[in-house]
Amino acid sequence: MERLHMNHLREIIHRLQEGESERCIARDMRISRPTVHKYHELAKREGYLEPGAPLPNNDTIQATLGPGPQPPRTPSTLEPFREVVKDYLKLELEMTAIWQRLRDNYGYTGSYSAVRRFVQHLAPSVHEAFARVNTNPGEDMQVDFKSVGRLYDPSSGQLRTAYVFVATLCYSRHQYAELVFDQKVPTWIALHRRAFEFFGGVPRRIIPDNLKAAVLEALVYDPVLGEAYRQMGLHYGFLISPTTPGVPRHKGKVESGVHYVQRNFMAGQQFADIHCANRRLQAWVLNVAGVREHGTTHQPPLLLFRESEQAALMPLPDEPFSLSEIRMVKVHSDCHVSIDGSYYSVPYTFVGQKLDAYVHERVVELFQGQHLVATHVRCRKPGQWQTRLEHYPPHKAEYLRRTPDYCRQIASRIGPSTHQVVEALLADRPLDRLRSVQAILRLEETVGPKRLEAACARAIYYGDVRYRRIKEILNAALDRDPLPETPDPLFNHPYIFARSSAEFFGSRMEGQS
Repeated sequence: MERLHMNHLREIIHRLQEGESERCIARDMRISRPTVHKYHELAKREGYLEPGAPLPNNDTIQATLGPGPQPPRTPSTLEPFREVVKDYLKLELEMTAIWQRLRDNYGYTGSYSAVRRFVQHLAPSVHEAFARVNTNPGEDMQVDFKSVGRLYDPSSGQLRTAYVFVATLCYSRHQYAELVFDQKVPTWIALHRRAFEFFGGVPRRIIPDNLKAAVLEALVYDPVLGEAYRQMGLHYGFLISPTTPGVPRHKGKVESGVHYVQRNFMAGQQFADIHCANRRLQAWVLNVAGVREHGTTHQPPLLLFRESEQAALMPLPDEPFSLSEIRMVKVHSDCHVSIDGSYYSVPYTFVGQKLDAYVHERVVELFQGQHLVATHVRCRKPGQWQTRLEHYPPHKAEYLRRTPDYCRQIASRIGPSTHQVVEALLADRPLDRLRSVQAILRLEETVGPKRLEAACARAIYYGDVRYRRIKEILNAALDRDPLPETPDPLFNHPYIFARSSAEFFGSRMEGQS
């Protein structure tokens, strides 16, 4: 038997009172004849079809005729486990976990669908009521990221996962959208800046999701904002109001905007690369999404934006925000910190300490608290170094200052023999001999340029210009003795580095063996 609505029951009684046949009633009302016949007999038994009998009210019909017959029900296979399922529900187990535990612990052989139906019967879902929040023009903007599949990246020559950033003004529903390959802090900051420039102004409050670029720690009442994002808010004058964790409906306007981009723009489309996709996306925002009738406002977002919201936005500052991110870095033993694979020097007194790196588009600033420690031009690719020699300890800085060219200049000032020694060492293996050259030139500080020049001349004469030999000549004061007028033919080969001490010191070494 069919179960009929109360209005259908009243219609059947009225038609029977008017003398229509069961066949006609069944045909017109599209009800089976047995069902019409059943209610015909019930109405006759209650006296509703007597001449002049009034049409009963709904309560009377409900009490006398009652609802239609209920179909037979088969007991659920979960009925023997009713109490067990109730206990699992109190523990807030998911339905898949309940099904698995019933199978493992109680030998249940039924399907997951049976468990789902039984749980829904025990604990029917409760529909929660929500309040729709309407905002004034220029007041709120919601922002979000969503994955949109893979796009070709010309810089890497590979397909990469792409994300769409959408910023939706809550009053007009006008939006800015852009495709990117990451959700890092510099990208997040740059997207906001381009969105403000696209709208020609700044809303008073931004409602972001709890991604790490915006919120370091997602707490319900006191979220911890990323420092770069917080400073951007101060620069432009907007407030940041992150959504409650796990409640995406609090930014439903941008959620629907993101879904609209995914379903309407991205679905079924193919693009040569991400740049081509972004050009078409910008045109789509203005020519399609901006001119359609919005389902809630029933007005085109672009028209509503130009008429009411654009003038209500806060003006853009004279200078755009340039800070990309703020991160904590550690000063390594080489007096440098590492940022994105590049290296920036700080004074050696900070080795082992942690500093705050403020990474701007063109500059990197390193702070200890409020104290500015160092400023560098930002490197453009990994592996680059920004080093200031004054950041090293004095003895280390002196070594780095004495480059090969610098050493040649100092040697030329001291004398031709010293210059000849330096040139010979640097021409041999510059990287290995530079330290020796620096040590030779430092001897000037203790013996003076005349003695060093004489020692270098004697070392050249005997063919061994190593630092140790020059040092021995000075220690033995041999630089004060004149050189032989005629060179020994054994020493004609220059700088053979093969003479013994006796050949240098002659008679002074006799009797000491």
